[in-house]
Amino acid sequence: MLSAILGGAAGLLGVAATGALGYRALLRERASRRLRLNSPQAISEEHFLRLGGLEQWVGIRGEDRRNPVLLVLHGGPGSPYSVFTPLLRPWERDFTVVQWDRRGVGKTLGRNGKAHSGEVSYERMVEDALELCDFLLTHLGQPKLVLLASSAGTPVGLRLALRRPGLFSAFVGTDFNVGIAAMEALTFPATLAWAREKKDGAALALLERMGADPARWDVASFNQLMRLRDRTVTVGRGIGATFGPRMLLSPQHGLRDVLDIFAGLHFSTEQLFDELRAYDARSLGLRFEVPFFVFHGEADVFTPAAAARAYFEEVHAPVKHFELLPAQGHVGAFVHPEPFLALLRRHVLPLLSGA
Repeated sequence: MLSAILGGAAGLLGVAATGALGYRALLRERASRRLRLNSPQAISEEHFLRLGGLEQWVGIRGEDRRNPVLLVLHGGPGSPYSVFTPLLRPWERDFTVVQWDRRGVGKTLGRNGKAHSGEVSYERMVEDALELCDFLLTHLGQPKLVLLASSAGTPVGLRLALRRPGLFSAFVGTDFNVGIAAMEALTFPATLAWAREKKDGAALALLERMGADPARWDVASFNQLMRLRDRTVTVGRGIGATFGPRMLLSPQHGLRDVLDIFAGLHFSTEQLFDELRAYDARSLGLRFEVPFFVFHGEADVFTPAAAARAYFEEVHAPVKHFELLPAQGHVGAFVHPEPFLALLRRHVLPLLSGA
């Protein structure tokens, strides 16, 4: 997702650099007003917590701190979803929403720098997440958390749910990443067909050079492929056109933070590429002790719905449900939060109230 995001944001940064800072400030102020929480039980906090020996940024927001806690595991792997916070305001009526910039990402990277980010691996992030969960349960006085994993956050989320099921009342996946090999079996031919239809010589040359086997790819080629795939989006906006404005207009992110996000996009992808390329969700396990839900964009060209459904059908869980988000693509749950919230209310919240 790195190149797609960079491509979409580059033009916006150019506008900001040539005189749009005042307009940006106006839009950020409007977003800030929408984020105000007035309930006496509301919570709105930002912390740098020491997790795994590293100071990491965590944001906690909700209208009632007694509500269930929803821990968001962002994708990218270096794309902090805290930039979507103004859009997720409806979720805060039913959940206390926790955003976390993992090591090597966003504000956490800005705090520590690349040289002092320590080990950047999925296993290390799982250990960090377990410390975060313990903090949240104590801090918010809740017995369990709802885990929401998106895209490249899926490898963290699945490991957490399998390893410490007692911490979670439900696992919810979206933009569900089953592994590059399984997904590219569907998405690479589709991208190739698009390039042939468009008679795009540069795209065809890239695809021919890379080949369909992800084991042969390097990180630079992978980033080029993701940028190309972003051009194939036909439903909604591409990742770059979606994520770029969210970064620049977020009232929680100054221009220094935006630069840190850019740095984290590069850094995290480079650090985790070999793990991402080898990752296979099925190899982690298919038997879960927690309710298991996947709400997936039907038009997702990055993590195709068919691959997510095929994995889901093999899952064993006490309760499970798969549902498509109509006319939504990658990160659709965060760009169009109301339909996703409706699914959370229909399928997840009843389990929590009955616990």
